[in-house]
Amino acid sequence: MRAPRFSGINISVPENLFTVDDHTSRPRLDEFLTNQLTALSRLHIRRLCESGAVFVNGAAQRGGYRLTAGERVAVTLPELLLNSMTPEALSLDIAHETASFLVVNKPAGMLVHPTLNVKTGTLLNGLAHYLNQTQTAVFIRPGLVHRLDRDTSGLLAIAKTQRALSILTRHWREHRVAKRYLALVYGVIAADEIVIDAPIGRDESGYPFWRVLDTGRHAQTRLRVLERKPAHTFIELEPITGRTNQLRIHCAHLGHAIVGDKLHGLTEDTAPRLCLHAAQLAFHDPDTGDWQEFHSPWPEDCAR
Repeated sequence: MRAPRFSGINISVPENLFTVDDHTSRPRLDEFLTNQLTALSRLHIRRLCESGAVFVNGAAQRGGYRLTAGERVAVTLPELLLNSMTPEALSLDIAHETASFLVVNKPAGMLVHPTLNVKTGTLLNGLAHYLNQTQTAVFIRPGLVHRLDRDTSGLLAIAKTQRALSILTRHWREHRVAKRYLALVYGVIAADEIVIDAPIGRDESGYPFWRVLDTGRHAQTRLRVLERKPAHTFIELEPITGRTNQLRIHCAHLGHAIVGDKLHGLTEDTAPRLCLHAAQLAFHDPDTGDWQEFHSPWPEDCAR
């Protein structure tokens, strides 16, 4: 069996063996491993399957393979690395929770998920602990439906089951959700409402990498003025599309950078944080289909 490749690095691995119990539903191989290998994220499990590191009865199989009772699954695993499923007891602000999903109010400065350089202290680390404080037969794996920048605060939807994750991810992809952000920007915006239409792309030859580019993907943001101040404007932003750093890029492109945005705005900005907050989130409950709306007030540190 050959070792899987993660992020371009070959890792020596031990082998883990599992026997499939009496399943009448014939689970997918990747779903079966998700319940067995709780220390690994779904992404790692998918990569294991794609790399040929997972064997059923001695034959390499992909993640979509349907298992039957009695089959033996062998996996060559990377050395257990700190990842998104490593539980940490972190302080979390849970705005709403059901059996299938929860809505959390993420603080500014917290990464949503681990990166190459940051393995602890992220929202997913905290959720892995929060959702599994009591001993249950199945490890509850937090599923990211969407993301927020590290510096952006506000509401995030997290799935607690694979079914909820699939439904909510589809709703996000089909734009069957409503999202509103609050922001404080530099300068006084004259118009009450603006639709910013500017394509966003990635260019490795410049900085920042993500910015307005003629060759970028279509991107639109609706901006509404809520209050004008002597040197700033308090606004509501609605992302019509969902591109990387879209709201920050579009505000800077308009000539009114968000306060605290040192990447796309003023490099000499001395604001203690990015004044961008996901204040409203609405979507259909994956179990009942009912329309649910959640609100988070403008943070005190931004108000100060």
